[in-house]
Amino acid sequence: MNGTPLWPPYAGPDDIVDIERTPLSERGLPASTYELLCRAARLWPDRTAAAVLANTERWQEPVKLTFAELLANVNRIANLLREIGVGRQDTVALLSPNCQELISATLAAQAAGIAVPINPGLSEAHIAELLQRSGARVLVAAGPDIDPVVTEAVLSLAKNGLVDHVLLMSPTGQAPAGPASTVGYASVDYLARRAANASAEQFHGHRPGPGDMAALFHTGGTTGTPKLAAHTQANEVADAWMLAANDLPDEDAVYFAALPLFHVNALVVTVLAPLFKGQTVVWAGPLGYRDPALYGVFWKLVKHHRISAMSAVPTVYATLAASPVNADISSLRHAMVGASPLPAAVRAGFEKATGVTLIEGYGLTEATCVSVRSFPDATKSSLGCRLPYQKIKAVHVDDAGHWHDVRPGVRGQLVIKGPTVFPGYVIGNGPHGLVLDGLGKLRDGWLDTGDLGQVDEDGFVRLTGRAKDLIIRGGHNIDPAIVEDALLTHPDVTGAAAVGRPDRHAGEVPVAYVTLAAGAATGSEDLIRWADDRVGERASSPKSVTIVDRLPVTSVGKLYKLALRADATRVALDEALQEIAAVHAVETEIEDGTIVVTVSADEASHAAVKCALDEYGVRWRITHRPARKAER
Repeated sequence: MNGTPLWPPYAGPDDIVDIERTPLSERGLPASTYELLCRAARLWPDRTAAAVLANTERWQEPVKLTFAELLANVNRIANLLREIGVGRQDTVALLSPNCQELISATLAAQAAGIAVPINPGLSEAHIAELLQRSGARVLVAAGPDIDPVVTEAVLSLAKNGLVDHVLLMSPTGQAPAGPASTVGYASVDYLARRAANASAEQFHGHRPGPGDMAALFHTGGTTGTPKLAAHTQANEVADAWMLAANDLPDEDAVYFAALPLFHVNALVVTVLAPLFKGQTVVWAGPLGYRDPALYGVFWKLVKHHRISAMSAVPTVYATLAASPVNADISSLRHAMVGASPLPAAVRAGFEKATGVTLIEGYGLTEATCVSVRSFPDATKSSLGCRLPYQKIKAVHVDDAGHWHDVRPGVRGQLVIKGPTVFPGYVIGNGPHGLVLDGLGKLRDGWLDTGDLGQVDEDGFVRLTGRAKDLIIRGGHNIDPAIVEDALLTHPDVTGAAAVGRPDRHAGEVPVAYVTLAAGAATGSEDLIRWADDRVGERASSPKSVTIVDRLPVTSVGKLYKLALRADATRVALDEALQEIAAVHAVETEIEDGTIVVTVSADEASHAAVKCALDEYGVRWRITHRPARKAER
């Protein structure tokens, strides 16, 4: 396929300049995700598109769909959505753990209208807020045999009049298990039953074009309310093509997918990109990488299904590195990692155990998904190189908020421009559809990532810190304001700030610092329990709450969270090094906006200290302290 307009030679970073000599508009990309699926079904109708596991116990028995069958399912659902009133500007919410029907429903929602994937782990209040802001009146959700807690929340939302139609999904490989009903004013029925008689031959509604909205993904921000980032059809198709165009994964590659479909990585990397080359995707059960049983059979699963490519977060690779390789995994040659910093020890452990080089990726929801990726044989020490047609640079932001380009290799705030940059956040609904606003993230087409880093003259990127305050736990974004708002409802709390503390398993975990009213006797454990009861999801609950006399502020009175992150880092590393003899002190400093850990230790313990520090995605150094002479 290489050499055609759609597939230029792309084996490494050196090919990017040649690729960009042909405008992206001349590459012949499909107009939408629906056209991308139609193309796959036309070219490879009988090839397996998705092999979905009902659960980990049945890892050898997936339910398979060919590309033709997948398109037929999508057509049925899209025609059903059209029948119940979903048009080009209307939104369809999807709320469920992964299952076979969710793949088809997500693509169908983008064909008939605009998909709104929602994390089923969110509280009912947050789900209600996202439904209202997106304007979704149709909700495709997990039935009770998939997740009874989600079903109960959905029926509560229907009872409160937030949706008009609820379409329940069944576990992979199972038929609908309950009757149709009405809750409040909403119709409730199973998706498969309602869609069974709809046309499977083609979608009879108005097909989406490149500029139409495809999806709204919620993402953490600097406020307690999740933001809804809009993706156009062109955004998603372009980013998927940029990943598929690389020579590493060929047509015979088999992808493994286990990230939740409410996350952009699952959609772009393991749904859309494989459609370009007709590649098979093996899907884990509903729990995905969160299923402990998966790791006990993972290497056998790789051998059985001949898995050649996968995408996961650092915590997954850390667990896999500790899982003995008990099968022939020679098929696995493409393992991508992203969403949070990759500790050196995790990389070394996985690559030593498997012989597979980890390929790092960097991106954000506001730039669709992936903007930077590394290559197995790269000689530069960096996160990777920009993808074709995406521009990335570092800027200095002055006190007035103006941007100034910095020289290659100089640290600054990273900004991205190109066909994957989103059109804005949803701030409301108007007579002509969704109302979007960049909310300060967009400037002349450039997206402010909120991340700090360096970009060299060849487009290679190094991250040096995060300007934004998001806490990234195992690839999951946690808005610190959710924790802070919960703590501030306590009658004794006068101030609260939540930050991420480094964690060797999860990358980061949330911790909080609070100030109390004079004379208050409330303790840290009381505040942890208080927050547990009030945050929207368990992953956001603070692991510790530290009571302080005052919270650090800048010279203009703004909360200075970097100082708190430095303290949290010191505490985490001090605890991690407790068992190592001759460690005398653990200190943290802030150098040019980056936290650096300094460990003072006897020379004999340096190797053990280095091994421990490599478990964390932090910058560190060890200072030499000579061993003391034994006293007589």
